[in-house]
Amino acid sequence: EKEEVRDIYRAKGFEGELLEQVVAVITADKDRWVDTMMKEELEMIPERKSPFKIGGVTFLSFLVIGLIPLLAYLFKGEDASMESLFLLSCLMTGVAFIMIGWLKAYVTQTSRWRAILETVLLGASAAALAYIVGDWLEKIVAG
Repeated sequence: EKEEVRDIYRAKGFEGELLEQVVAVITADKDRWVDTMMKEELEMIPERKSPFKIGGVTFLSFLVIGLIPLLAYLFKGEDASMESLFLLSCLMTGVAFIMIGWLKAYVTQTSRWRAILETVLLGASAAALAYIVGDWLEKIVAG
């Protein structure tokens, strides 16, 4: 790890005794060392936004995205079958997962296709598990 700090500051133009002094000062304090590695090596900057705002946005996003599978049932027509509503709900949810994956790729600056695929697979797995557990619970309650 000390060599990584040395490489980082060597790349910034430090050399010789000054480089060794910089490395010694940074690595002498564990918190400073971790902070330096997070900023310089991992390019991670501490979050300065309010946790309450982040939590509020997360909660609101959860509610809005969570309503998407229900929209097909809320606005169903007179002649809509349960099977067609379920398929429409699955399709709308799949589109929502694709949008979330795309946004995830934008925020994390990673591959769009990978982020979309991960999100769709994770969402589909969670939905399948929820469906299986719901079906199992219904059988237990119905007796």
